[in-house]
Amino acid sequence: MSDDKPLRILVVEDDLAILTGLSMNLRFEGYEILQAQDGRQGLARALDEAPDLVVLDLMLPELNGYEVLKELRQRGRDTPVVVLSAKGAEPDKILGLNLGADDYVVKPFGLQELLARIKAVLRRRFPTAGQPAPLSFADVLLDPAAKTVTRAGQPVELTAQEFKLLAHFLAHPGRTFSREELLSAAWGYDYVGSARTVDNFMRQLRLKLEVDPEQPRHFITVRGLGYRFDR
Repeated sequence: MSDDKPLRILVVEDDLAILTGLSMNLRFEGYEILQAQDGRQGLARALDEAPDLVVLDLMLPELNGYEVLKELRQRGRDTPVVVLSAKGAEPDKILGLNLGADDYVVKPFGLQELLARIKAVLRRRFPTAGQPAPLSFADVLLDPAAKTVTRAGQPVELTAQEFKLLAHFLAHPGRTFSREELLSAAWGYDYVGSARTVDNFMRQLRLKLEVDPEQPRHFITVRGLGYRFDR
């Protein structure tokens, strides 16, 4: 695996809200995302596009997750698979693991726990995969690996959500995001927040990182739409 090429994750999930939210958060973590909403399509993409990891729901139309996993292993594919399932009973877990799953996560799941499990599986498969590269603009430097931000060489104290918002913007310069998309990026797809929450955090980013917070050059309000980051 090349150090400068993002790892690819295939998310196979028929619940559109979970598929969308999880994909967004995985992209925020630096992964390239493939999607499928039924088992047959998921199996085809896993076989044809060789992702580095599959996040696989069990209760799928066309083919269920057990069938997809069994077919992958019978065809000799050792792609790491993290199973998602509402079935939390021990026999269900044992079946999934015996069919070749690398981990088994029960719904409803905590987003951070799932991301940690995915990272752990990928570390076992790609122990030398490179850390995400630092991101910068003006005199601001964000180090995703160290979780630090400096401005003109001096540390800037950011909350966890401020850091996530900043990293999300730096990874997508020039793109306008709605407040709902920013809530999902910083707090997770299942967080219930308001536009005011995002506005408050954007104000803090401007205060801490803009030369003139009242006339921002980097964190731009796009009226009627949301916010955009310009380098």
